[in-house]
Amino acid sequence: MHSLGLEVQYPMSIFFAQLSLTSPPVLIGLLILALIVGVISLTVFWNFGSLWLQAKTSGADVSMSSLIGMYFRQVRSQVIVNAKIMAAQAGLDINRSNGISTQRLEAHYLAEGNVMNVINAIIAAHRAGIDLDFDRAAAIDLAGRDVLDAVRTSVHPRVIDCPDPKHSGSGFLSAIARNGIELRVKARVTVRTNLEQLIGGATEETVIARVGESIISSIGSSETHLVVLENPNLISRTVLKRGLDNQTAFTIVSIDIAHIEVGQNIGARLRADQAEADVRMARAQAEQRRSEAIASEQVMKAKVAENRANLVLAESEVPKAMAKAFVDGHFQATTGT
Repeated sequence: MHSLGLEVQYPMSIFFAQLSLTSPPVLIGLLILALIVGVISLTVFWNFGSLWLQAKTSGADVSMSSLIGMYFRQVRSQVIVNAKIMAAQAGLDINRSNGISTQRLEAHYLAEGNVMNVINAIIAAHRAGIDLDFDRAAAIDLAGRDVLDAVRTSVHPRVIDCPDPKHSGSGFLSAIARNGIELRVKARVTVRTNLEQLIGGATEETVIARVGESIISSIGSSETHLVVLENPNLISRTVLKRGLDNQTAFTIVSIDIAHIEVGQNIGARLRADQAEADVRMARAQAEQRRSEAIASEQVMKAKVAENRANLVLAESEVPKAMAKAFVDGHFQATTGT
């Protein structure tokens, strides 16, 4: 054991002897390297330490390397960290493989998406029991739709006016029953957002147009306006059964007739206009017949004048014929007995 200790101590003494010969440059290099590493570490911790500690204490799972990478990728790390913290505190899946990971949040930010709006929408949908994952919410956001407002509308249905007051001067739908009476109608449509068809689905302008067209068609098929006035719910139920929310971003909950009033007697006015048009047509036809009669009368007068001229011409030929008969001796005078 003693001899083994001497063998171990001998190489160590050689190593320290060699180190003592070159110790000043090595120590200076090590000091410079330690200083550089310290400065870099201090700078990184100064810039990203607070965010890293905030994410670490909140269980947001954001690494220091991710924060440094966000700086070079020009991503606002504060937005990503806040979104990750909100997702973690709300109990959402923030797993790096298939959850709301830091990389997916960065990708949505770089695609100019509204990260906070998407996270708020997912949290609201999670609280309301609506199936909305990050991919669908991000796609809705990048499509230009307000995904948070869509989730809110799914939870609390929205009421829209039909017709839209912004695009309608009178604010009423004008429809005419079969008896010719005009009815002016204003409807309220209660809709809920259909998240499954929000991407590519028609907007509320389409819903308003379809509801207005269906109301006008239903009133137009009524025998009289009194039927509609007595029970406006018939129109609402008829319109609601037609599936007007097909291929739209909304689901129609109800259609209610908010106001209805009687307008003009369009049928009577149209009949009066038709009668006046018939009178004008009859007058025009009578004038045409009178003109034709006058023209025919002038033609007959011309024929009478022509016949008279022919008669005079024929009468002028009689003396000539008599003279020729005397000359030829064919004319014999008759004496009375």
